[in-house]
Amino acid sequence: MPGFDEHAQQRLAQALKAEARRLGFDACGISKAEPLDEEARRLEAWLKAGYHGTMYWMERHFDKRIDPTRLVEGARSVISVLHNYYQPVAHDPSPETGKISRYAWGDDYHEVLKEKLYQLFAWLEAQVGEVHGRAFVDSAPVMDKAWARRSGLGWIGKNTNLINRRMGSFFFIGELIVDVPLPPDGPIPDYCGTCTRCIDACPTGALVQPYVLDARRCISYLTIEHRGDDIPPELQEKMGNWIFGCDICQDVCPWNKFKYATSEPRFMPRPGLPDTPLERWEELDLEAFRQKFRKNAVKRTKFEGFKRNVRIALQNVRRDTLQTPE
Repeated sequence: MPGFDEHAQQRLAQALKAEARRLGFDACGISKAEPLDEEARRLEAWLKAGYHGTMYWMERHFDKRIDPTRLVEGARSVISVLHNYYQPVAHDPSPETGKISRYAWGDDYHEVLKEKLYQLFAWLEAQVGEVHGRAFVDSAPVMDKAWARRSGLGWIGKNTNLINRRMGSFFFIGELIVDVPLPPDGPIPDYCGTCTRCIDACPTGALVQPYVLDARRCISYLTIEHRGDDIPPELQEKMGNWIFGCDICQDVCPWNKFKYATSEPRFMPRPGLPDTPLERWEELDLEAFRQKFRKNAVKRTKFEGFKRNVRIALQNVRRDTLQTPE
């Protein structure tokens, strides 16, 4: 861009991050839009091992997944944002309660983040003129954790989640890929150290080694992405009373001692999502499911998948009750 020198880029980047904070994002970082060569090799090995299970969409558009210029022609920068969703409400500890992952207690994060990313994009256009770019929130083949790591917003932990030193890992990630040159922020070190709490706590052994997740064993994958009733019995028995997602590897992570309450009211828990008994979820019919989870992430599992999850959780609770001595 004519007259857009290094100092102007620095000023723009600082102002962009300030605007991101004003819009409610908890962190914003920038990386250069270039091929993810190292990450591509790891992704290819992960796919060849079959760890993605039935998420066949992860095999498609591989070239776009590793190269942002295939998604946005002329892309120069990837702007990554984090949005905290943590709510200071505890999961109901009763085993008879259907446990839903904390990120799905409020409104669908796709809509909330996209709305704010569009506002940030409009702000950027107001500063520099016409911008060619796109906003992404789990909506295209974008390796969001890889870009957030490259932009210095955190490191990929042993549980394969992005971890931020200031806020832990209870946050959503979004991106703007744009043709505006901006000074990149460098990555930060890995601060997991010798800790293996996430690996030790995973009931299904989905973390087959540090930094490697076998999604086929992951409770989040089994309750959300996996379709059908062919979940192996030995995994069903370890799913406990989780009926959508799983927070175990985040709950045990020491870095989440720095978590704090979200400022976004749309992420606060909807009535009943943290504490509804399984037997009440079992009574839910299709129309009630649609009403209850309208504009909510739980709808991703679809009615049949949700009922399957509730059925498995009830079997686990009843089995454990029979095995508990009086």
